[in-house]
Amino acid sequence: MSESENPAQLALAAALEAMLFVSADPVPPAQLAAALEVSTADVEDGLDELDEALRTRGLRLQRHAGHVQLTTAPEMAELIERFLGLEAISHLSRAALETLAIIAYQQPATRPQVDAVRGVNSDGVMKSLLGKGLIQEFGRAEGIGRPILYGTTPDFLQHFGLSSLSELPPLNLSVLRNGNNGSLRATIMAARATRTTTKS
Repeated sequence: MSESENPAQLALAAALEAMLFVSADPVPPAQLAAALEVSTADVEDGLDELDEALRTRGLRLQRHAGHVQLTTAPEMAELIERFLGLEAISHLSRAALETLAIIAYQQPATRPQVDAVRGVNSDGVMKSLLGKGLIQEFGRAEGIGRPILYGTTPDFLQHFGLSSLSELPPLNLSVLRNGNNGSLRATIMAARATRTTTKS
């Protein structure tokens, strides 16, 4: 341990790691703070420390909608699938990727908003994305008919190897308008590869 590392902070990071490891669902930092009897700011510092420590290991800290959880590192996906005997991750259709991209960048979004951007009915595609656990309902919009609001899930982040929505690459509207086959998966994976290269 280097002189700059705070033993109390390392102990907090270890406690957070243990709690997140046994948690079946994403946890809000306030719940972790209450369990540890420390401030939320202390928990956030501990989570930052844990996130840094995990960069060279097989786990990652994932943040979504004010919650945090431990997940396997995206670069380990193929190995884990092989180890568990799972089929490769199912590929998403172009329509599903379009719909997912619209929701990811505009969330919360309603089905009519998605339809307006795509120019076609997205009901079937959105049911499929709901079934895959990549999007979820977040409530209802104010206004006529109170349409359902949709947003992405932690499974969306895992599927694309992201730690949080802030890691989404900048939106390139020209790609969407021109119909180039720069799929959301390819764009996100390229951005992740760039981040990985920059960090190492």
